[in-house]
Amino acid sequence: MSETPASTPDRAELSCYTASLVAYLEPGASDIKDRLARSVRLSVRTDSPDGGLAFSHHARVDIDDRGRGLAYRGAQDWEAARTALDAESALHGRVLAVGNTRHLPWSPMYGTVGTPHWVVVSRHAEGQWSVSDAFEALTPHGSQTPYAGILDDRELRGALTPLGHAAPQAVSRDRHALGEEAALPPYTGYRWLELDAAPRPAAPEGTWVHGLLPALRHVADQVCADPEALARYADDIWTAARHQRFRLASVPGAQEASAAWGALPQAVRFGIASAERGRFRAGAVEKAFAQVIAMVEQLEAAEAAGAAEPQHAGARQGGAGRDV
Repeated sequence: MSETPASTPDRAELSCYTASLVAYLEPGASDIKDRLARSVRLSVRTDSPDGGLAFSHHARVDIDDRGRGLAYRGAQDWEAARTALDAESALHGRVLAVGNTRHLPWSPMYGTVGTPHWVVVSRHAEGQWSVSDAFEALTPHGSQTPYAGILDDRELRGALTPLGHAAPQAVSRDRHALGEEAALPPYTGYRWLELDAAPRPAAPEGTWVHGLLPALRHVADQVCADPEALARYADDIWTAARHQRFRLASVPGAQEASAAWGALPQAVRFGIASAERGRFRAGAVEKAFAQVIAMVEQLEAAEAAGAAEPQHAGARQGGAGRDV
């Protein structure tokens, strides 16, 4: 495995899914970061088939002007997977592949915890692959920094080692990683995503809470008094906070709201740690959620007032004209 420094043009707060999704789409869509920021939302499904809650953090941004979008693919044996990766790379120049953090040497979870992790792969030379991972974060397992390097067939096979199975929350994250529900191939095989004719968007199944404030309040109601639920959805709350901070980076006057979102995962981790010590500090979690909710309310009120002001001005001008 050879390695070269990975450039980081910005420090956008994205998840492992969206960081690699942006890296995959950017060669053909230079405005993808702005499009993703505009697409950020929060919706929560209350009756997920995987059990508990399911989270959707953004609308789909992968559909191109020809109506093609990404879809999961899988293969049970490595030779079939390698052939498919090679074909997709030859066709589109790159492919999104699903790695396994337990087998990614640059991951802070290397050798310990296995969870799905997207990387961008392309054929480098015979028997060699260029692999990049744009994700950057300080995680509970340690620091993840961007990676770019060359892996041979054996090393790539290891990096994409099938998980075998995943926790319900990880399955739910996989299922909604593109923004809306997608069919998943078995976790017992190698997995990747291919660009294909995008299906017509279907009405979301199940019962959803849409809108940032309603969804945020619903999550708070579920986790603030329940340390087990707090631990179960800690990664989803962390992901929501990162995407909201990414969205707010271009919103004037949103620094306090961004800071409140940044403090929320810290409070969640503190609450989990206090529960593990046998004394759950629910108050810290409740306070952090309340601060975020208050900041979102202020921003939404300011945005609503700003949108209404030109209309009022226009009405006043129109009235003056009629008086004349």
